[in-house]
Order: sequence, then structure tokens, then C-alpha cells
Amino acid sequence: MTDPTDNAAEPVAITGIGLVLPGARTVREFWSHLSLGESQVTRLNGLDPEHEGLSVRAGAAITEFDHRRFLPDLSERHAAKYSREILASMSACTSAFHDSGLRNHDVDPRKVSLVESSSRGSLEWWLTRSREDTTGSGAMFRGLLGSAASLTAIQLGVRGLVTTVSSACVGGHHAIGLASRELRSHASDAVLVGGHDFPLVPEVLRTFEALGPGVLSDELEHPERAIRPYDRDRAGMVLGEAAVTLCLERVSSARERGVRPYAHVLEHGAMNEAAHATSMDTTGKRTADLVRETVIASGRRVEDVGYYCGHGTATRSNDLAESRTVRALHPDLPASELPPLGSNKPIFGHTLGAAGIINVAATALMLHHQWLAPTINLVDVDPACDVDHVAHAGREARFDLAVSLAFAIGSQTSVVALEASDA
Repeated sequence: MTDPTDNAAEPVAITGIGLVLPGARTVREFWSHLSLGESQVTRLNGLDPEHEGLSVRAGAAITEFDHRRFLPDLSERHAAKYSREILASMSACTSAFHDSGLRNHDVDPRKVSLVESSSRGSLEWWLTRSREDTTGSGAMFRGLLGSAASLTAIQLGVRGLVTTVSSACVGGHHAIGLASRELRSHASDAVLVGGHDFPLVPEVLRTFEALGPGVLSDELEHPERAIRPYDRDRAGMVLGEAAVTLCLERVSSARERGVRPYAHVLEHGAMNEAAHATSMDTTGKRTADLVRETVIASGRRVEDVGYYCGHGTATRSNDLAESRTVRALHPDLPASELPPLGSNKPIFGHTLGAAGIINVAATALMLHHQWLAPTINLVDVDPACDVDHVAHAGREARFDLAVSLAFAIGSQTSVVALEASDA
């Protein structure tokens, strides 16, 4: 029988992480909130939900953000033309590039690419613009979905592929898949892969509320408990603001530079169920098939998976689909022996187009530290989600293979298989 590793492509190394998140501007802060289970979801300030006719009260908002900390060479004249979203994305990309240890002279700028993911792009600016704002010299930049990527490329001197994908909540995974193909074909030697979304505006919140009860959490008293994945008392999801970037290289390139990556991306798998537009297969069987195919394509076995980083939105269909996926992949194991399933959305909320990037970054750090971050707010496990959950507190683990899951409106499903960098 042929060894599947014979056909596996060279892994892709995650050598840098940059981020602008609620309560986190560094990898250390990001990991601290994840590993300790410190929610950054708060009561929405600056938005009057009652006046706007909204039942939602909680969100994960970025406050006190100063781009000058990350972009000291960006002139104030240029910065004034950009939106908060563009500046946050530029900051995250610049931070990831620096975190990787790469310098401009280390790599041909024509072989550096930048791929962004955003579900709604510059919508925050469009919805809050004034008449004066649309006639200024920066209005063209602030209103374009792809401006964050193109302006960052100019700032960093990136001269390879520069593009933005928009595939709702699987977009981050898709961007990673596109970047991996760029690297493995040697079209690029380094790719910055980012995600950014700023959905905390009334118009966006109303579109989610229109989907019906149980989609957006209506928690009033305790915003830090608003999102409760896999819990019998789930109330729906909470949206969050984010700009997060990974720096990806071929493993061989990272080794030549003497860099130990956070983790390796082995393979990306994507499918469209071509079924329900706003839900997913809740039997878990279709997602299980995709996970199995992706893991095997990476040269590993499903039995090797030590952790599933779930999409974890705290909506019933998502919770059931993910839990049943794990069960379908490991049908002979009792619940206590299944690979753990977890969610980081109770910490930073659902960041839509950035969610897949955050998920992979979180999974990479768990592999790096050999520590499973907790799914906070999970108190009373839904019997239909009877798998191993890392609830209440994190736990030490010995594992070298993990799978990140993502689902999106439009019947889309995506998985990324990751491996510990010293595996």
C-alpha cells in the first residue's frame, strides 16, 4: 500500500502573527486571553441598541487603537485619508511581517504576496460617512473593499499577488488555501494572509437579527457570558471587530533562516454543500468527509488528530454540526476519549471574514505551547454535543495534529489541518 506521505505537499510555515483585536495588540496578549479564558466581549458603547430598535447589547469592540504604534513611518497626511479598518489591517500586516523576522532584503519583493479576507470590507465607513467624507481626497480609498490590501502592499513594498477574497466566514481559510498554493508553486516565497471585519454597526446587526431568534445573543446583564457554544443554554453569537494577519513561508525557507515557526499548515480543504443557504448539514457527515479527505491529503490519519478548533458560534445548527462531525470521525470512541472540540469566539466574538485567520492563529499557538485553550461559558453541555470539551479552564496536552473548522452562509464549509512545527 502506498504511504500517503509520499504525495503530501511541503508544509507551509506560520512564521509571523500580527493582530489588532479587542484587548490584544501583541501575540503575547492574544495568547494570554485565549489560554486563560479572558473574554473581551463587553456592553456595546457608542451604539444605542434600544434607539436603533436592536435587542443585541454585547460585542467585542476595538477601542483605543493608535496606528502610529505599528506604522511610525506612515505620514499623518496619508493616514488621514484612510479608515480605521484600513489602518488596523495595515498594522496587523506590518506586525506579522516583523514578527516573522523577515526583512525587506531577505526576499525579492516580487515574490512577496498579500491576500486579505473580509466579508463586508469598508461597510463601516459607508454607513457612517458624511457628505464631506465622500468628497475628500481619501474617499476613494476608504470605500473600496480591497484598499486595506493594496495600501498595505504599498506601505511594505509588496510586489507579488495582492488581492482580497470575500467568502463570508470561510474567507480566512480560503485566503490561507490561496496563499499555500502560491508558496507551493514557488510563485511566492512569502505571503501575508489577513482578515479584517468591523461589523458593529446597526445595519449589520439588524441583518443578523432578521435571521430569527438564536442567531445573535440577546444577553443583557452579563456581556462576557453572551456567547455560550455547545451549551444547552446557548443564546446565539456575538459579533466582534478584528484585523489579524499570518506570515506564511515554505517550511524549507523558514529552516534556511533558522526560524522555528509557530506551526505548519499542512492542507486546506473546502466545499460548498449546495444545500441550505443559511445552515449546514447538521448530521456532521459531510464535514467529516471533508476533514478526512483533507487530513489524508496532508499525509496524516484522522486517528492522529488531537484537537478540533471549532467555528463555535453558539448557534444550534453550528454546535450540532461540529459535535456530530467529531463523533462521525471517531465512531468507536466514547465521548471522554474523543479529541477535544473547542471555540475561541466567547473571547473575541465572531469576526466574520477574519474568523478563519483567528482560528488558525489560535490553533497554531495551542500546538506551539502544547496547551488547549478553554471554551469559556460552557457550563451545561447540550446532550446533542456530547464530546470532549475543554470547559472552565485550559489544559496541558500532547498533540501534533489539529484541525480548524469554518462554516459560512452560502452553504460553505472549510477545514485547515495544522501540525506542530517540531513534529
